[in-house]
Amino acid sequence: MQPIIEATQLIKKYTDVTAVDGINFSVPTGCCFGLLGPNGAGKSTTIELLEGLITPTSGSILYKGKPIGAQFRQEAGIQFQSTALQDFITVGETLALFHRLYERQMDLQQVIELCDLQDLLKRDNRKLSGGQRQRLLLAIALVNDPEILFLDEPTTGLDPQARRNFWELISRIKKANKTILLTTHYMEEAAILCDELIIMDSGKIIAEGTPDNLLDHHFNDVIIQLPSELLPDPLPDAFPAQLLHRDDLVELTTDQVDGVINELVQRGVPLQQLRIRSRTLEDLFLQLTGKELRS
Repeated sequence: MQPIIEATQLIKKYTDVTAVDGINFSVPTGCCFGLLGPNGAGKSTTIELLEGLITPTSGSILYKGKPIGAQFRQEAGIQFQSTALQDFITVGETLALFHRLYERQMDLQQVIELCDLQDLLKRDNRKLSGGQRQRLLLAIALVNDPEILFLDEPTTGLDPQARRNFWELISRIKKANKTILLTTHYMEEAAILCDELIIMDSGKIIAEGTPDNLLDHHFNDVIIQLPSELLPDPLPDAFPAQLLHRDDLVELTTDQVDGVINELVQRGVPLQQLRIRSRTLEDLFLQLTGKELRS
């Protein structure tokens, strides 16, 4: 099946910086495709290029095998990283306003139900919480029944509960067989929502694939966590783990879990606060870039 989006040797240069540096990727139809990386990695510039908002310095972008044009503008929905809403009108009036702007339309009641806005239709836009505002902006991006939906860091600034509620909405939209392009610096968000992803740093793609395949390719170990004060000192030279101190925790990276735990038990370390976790996308980012991912 032909990819819905193809980017070839995509470059975007500004006066003193190359924001996107010769990247190539394709987005399969019907998947949630993630662009991950910290601020400054180039992911927002990349999505703005794909949306047709800015022009590449060089390279090409194809939508359904053709250059971006009128068809793309009718079939794309965009939730920007920052959007101003009209004051002194209600959620229902806002949706009706944007709904009338398109020849191609999704049933408005369907949009309202999909984004859980039934109880907010009479509320003034100024009185929306952060999570409610993001649900309205998502609904606006859906009013034209898009085939491809762009979400640029849609959960930035939301509290954990609002973020998880928003993830549930995205999962509903995925089930409607729409293609989603998502930029995020939340690795947990990418792991939950994305079918495929690319990780960017300094304008380049440093890894790409499905979340599971990326982790399987790069790791065959786990991480054991315990409070730093419980770590015996000194440890033997042959201790089968690498150590990393993080605030008041120590992380023991190992592919010999039994050996590490046996050594800790022999040295009288209580195991009540010990935790074993699998590798995550944030571990992968740290390994690939040497940096922790931060907003």
